[in-house]
Amino acid sequence: MKYTKTTWKNIRRSPYQAIAAILIMTLTFLVISYFTFLLVGSSKIVNYFESKPQVTAFFKDEAKQQDMDSLRSQFDRSTSVASTKFVSKDEALKIYKEQNKNDPLLLDLVSADILPASLEVSAKNVEDLQSIADTLKASPNVQEVVFQKDVVSTLINWTGAVRKIGIGLIAIMGLVSVFIIVTITGIKISQKKEDIEIMRLIGATNWHIRWPFILEGIFYGVVGAFIGWGIASASLLYASPFLASFLQGIPIFPIPVGFYLALLTGELLLSIILGAFSSFIAVLRYLK
Repeated sequence: MKYTKTTWKNIRRSPYQAIAAILIMTLTFLVISYFTFLLVGSSKIVNYFESKPQVTAFFKDEAKQQDMDSLRSQFDRSTSVASTKFVSKDEALKIYKEQNKNDPLLLDLVSADILPASLEVSAKNVEDLQSIADTLKASPNVQEVVFQKDVVSTLINWTGAVRKIGIGLIAIMGLVSVFIIVTITGIKISQKKEDIEIMRLIGATNWHIRWPFILEGIFYGVVGAFIGWGIASASLLYASPFLASFLQGIPIFPIPVGFYLALLTGELLLSIILGAFSSFIAVLRYLK
């Protein structure tokens, strides 16, 4: 309790320095929050496409049912395949009618004989899509193979880029935060040099002198984490309706409350470590 009072007194005596430290911490945790949202969201999008039938093989009209069933069985036994689905001509017609139910002219022009039967194959890993597509193309009963290689590859590359950029930004902002807090704490220690000397003369231990400064750094970190997390979460909630409509069919929204709370908990722990570490470095440097 005595350390808390001293810490609060130090903060009130230098409000502009406190605001500067909180601001840099806020920016740091704002970047962390946005990076986490982007990384988790992009990972869910990739997982969504991975769970869907991404390779579709359209059979030739002369293909026999026995041959089509045999090809499906071959993929069912494969360890790289998550699931398979056979779509007959009649089922393809039902799907077509459902998709074009508001256009009677298109419905009259199409029959089951025109539409090809198909086999949809879902891979466990995106990396296996190409080999699955090559196997399907090699079948004499397959006329055409379609799969979302470019889309998934782009998403994977984008996720990797987001991860690298995010880690780089967090590292830079973290170093800047440490530097700012070390500098601010060092200035405060210099301003209280005479008081510290008096405390030492009357028998105060080094830790008794250090604790208020360390708690001050933790305060800056915790407040910055709360503000950064709050701004990022509020902006995501505000943009959720637009993002949900843009990502139609991809089950990302609504984001569970537990995710926000878990992110806040993690950021608070990180803020305590970052604030305490920065202040500890400062007191080690200036309180020799």
